Amino acid sequence: MADQEFHGQIGRTYNESEPWWPEETRAPEDAPNVLMIVLDDVGFGQLGCYGGLIDTPNIDRLAENGLQYNNFHTTAICSPTRSCLMTGRNHHSNGMAGITEITTGFPGYDGHIPHENGFLPEMLGEQGYSTHALGKWHLSPVEANSAAGPYDEWPLGRGFERFYGFLGADSDQYTPPLIYDNHQVEPPATPEEGYHFTEDIAARGIEFMTDAKQVNPDKPLFTYFCPGACHAPHQVPQEWADKYEGEFDMGWDEAREQILERQKEMGVVPENTDLSPQNEDVREWDSLSEDEHRLYSRMMEVFAGFLEHTDHQIGKLLDFLDELGELDDTLVMLVSDNGASPEGGPTGSLNENRFFNNIEENVEDNLDAIDDLGGPEYYNHYPWGWTWAGNTPFRRWKRETYRGGASDPMVVHWPNGIDAEGEMRDQFVHAIDLVPTILESIGIEAPDEIKGYSQSPIEGTSFAYSFDDPDAPEQHTTQYFEMLATRAIYHDGWRAVHPWPLDEPISAEDLSASSLEDSGWELYHVAEDFSEAHDVSDEHPEKLLELIQLWWSEAGKHNVLPLDSRGVARLAEPRPQPGKPRDRYVYHPSEQHVPENAAAKVLNRDHSITADLSIPASGAEGVLLAHGARSGGYSLFIEDGRLHYVHNYVGVEEYEVVADERVPEGGVSVSMELETTGEPDAQNGKGAPATVRLYYGDEQVGEGDLPTTIPISISIVAGLSCGRDAVNAVSDEYRDRSPFAFTGDIDRVTVDVSGEPFVHHEAEMDRILARE
Repeated sequence: MADQEFHGQIGRTYNESEPWWPEETRAPEDAPNVLMIVLDDVGFGQLGCYGGLIDTPNIDRLAENGLQYNNFHTTAICSPTRSCLMTGRNHHSNGMAGITEITTGFPGYDGHIPHENGFLPEMLGEQGYSTHALGKWHLSPVEANSAAGPYDEWPLGRGFERFYGFLGADSDQYTPPLIYDNHQVEPPATPEEGYHFTEDIAARGIEFMTDAKQVNPDKPLFTYFCPGACHAPHQVPQEWADKYEGEFDMGWDEAREQILERQKEMGVVPENTDLSPQNEDVREWDSLSEDEHRLYSRMMEVFAGFLEHTDHQIGKLLDFLDELGELDDTLVMLVSDNGASPEGGPTGSLNENRFFNNIEENVEDNLDAIDDLGGPEYYNHYPWGWTWAGNTPFRRWKRETYRGGASDPMVVHWPNGIDAEGEMRDQFVHAIDLVPTILESIGIEAPDEIKGYSQSPIEGTSFAYSFDDPDAPEQHTTQYFEMLATRAIYHDGWRAVHPWPLDEPISAEDLSASSLEDSGWELYHVAEDFSEAHDVSDEHPEKLLELIQLWWSEAGKHNVLPLDSRGVARLAEPRPQPGKPRDRYVYHPSEQHVPENAAAKVLNRDHSITADLSIPASGAEGVLLAHGARSGGYSLFIEDGRLHYVHNYVGVEEYEVVADERVPEGGVSVSMELETTGEPDAQNGKGAPATVRLYYGDEQVGEGDLPTTIPISISIVAGLSCGRDAVNAVSDEYRDRSPFAFTGDIDRVTVDVSGEPFVHHEAEMDRILARE
């Protein structure tokens, strides 16, 4: 009987069977879209709706129909803040004490965000959201950003289904190192054809949303939109900058006064707010020369055009959502990742890479470039007087834990979820609070597990309680800050701050002051003194001591120690590299470039580059190996039949060595050998001087001296490429022919950094015979 039942079961027909499909994961009913917009290096006082002097009509309309927060805080620098925005955990808990380029081998500093600290797109993807990221990432270890991966900390490895942007700290707006999902791509147009990165990612964002909505219109979106603006380089089509001609001739001192007056009129700051004291690093505008006035005004005009241009691209996204009928049902959160940036130094900069190499700039050289600022020739940045004004009414700037570095604009817009509109909120909010707020607004809990990883507790606090209650007591009452050894702590309306000079070493004695007066800590009652204008540490020593002790307690909880005050010096910190340690790097022609931190390390050390070639009878030309960009690097190439080596000293000077003879046809090895002839002086912007020798086989065919080389960082934009100069041409010699791909055949290019003495056997034998 049993056998008969079994055969009856397997003999059932399709009509007698019931199909089953796995249930589709769907977001909660009425879950809103989420659009998180992260601006870069935009200060508290720069947006129009925060009293700034720059037109930002699209951001302003979000504020008019939503909420502004005047007590929103970040970590004071980009990667750490972005890690907070994505995880809801503090930056040291994420291993992101600093930007990914300055990681060190300590738990809070290693640049690896644990998978136990899940990303918001990982959470929302599991809840039925489409997840898209556009623009700047800057959250994966720099040594993992090459085509060799690993990819688990790239955007698609942390929950985003689609990505289009760049992985590093900043990008040339005209020639960005683009990544599409998990691979490099070329920009779709050239600067001459009108290409601009911010316009590109806005168009791509609309494309991503279109692709998702036309197939599944009910599936909500999470879009993470992160333009490189307004980080350096300040690059924008000229007409956007020209709109502001003459608008900043009053200078930064008067601009601060005007901005504060506007902030008070608009209710951005309390009526009793004082301007913070004179910044000791900033010269008064009236003390500057006419040339300086003209240059610095233009630099600010370019920045203003850049910000308004960015606002215009944001408007395109908002308009598209409005056309879909979904803007009012989209939770928009717009923030900046830190205060305005001082990386342009006192005179402004034509090339931000000079900042990372401790190279000072001067007004005369910068004036020569005034008509081309904002264009593709320069990597420009305004002087830090405009930085200070951009953070009105606060002290200081990015990288420091005063409010000028850590207090930023935040606009929240969600008409279908928030009844209030056009109102200001003053509850304390930190970057770690956005994740829990978004989750609460959607109506979901943070998961206990993501992809098999048990999740750590969310450290932020939802501020959804403040949406419709301006008088609600703040719920995030304590928050520590640390960046490059500058420290601060907020607690119940008080803020203690410990400034620390960048790159000044920290000793045990520095941390164990015998009295409060010697401790270096300052105290501000920010509930009454919004701008941190008045240090009241002498009047309230007990309160200051309480906050100092609280800071150390929080530091112990969150992997803040050991404190490290090094800035630029940490760029040269040894860190793991892809693969096993090696002295020889072999490269082949490829459309892909090797990012800076995965490429051969050649600075301030003897090294050689050898290219094994096949030269046709008609000759060949082009790049054999290029490393860097217009902002600094080196290139080995053949032009006019001869081998050339160019060392671009951070855009200041190009030192060139050219072979005396033409490259022979057929199979040939050509090489460059660099021998250092002195010690680097990185503190003063000087790399090791060197002698360069060129060879065809064992025959020396050229020699020249480099009075200095790049001391610390080759490029913050582009890496190393073989057979062409990818992304952005290193040398003026062939910039108009970029990428100047090699027209012969390259078997391989070998970079040797072993430091072993260079030996050319045939040449050595010739010398021996000559002596005999």
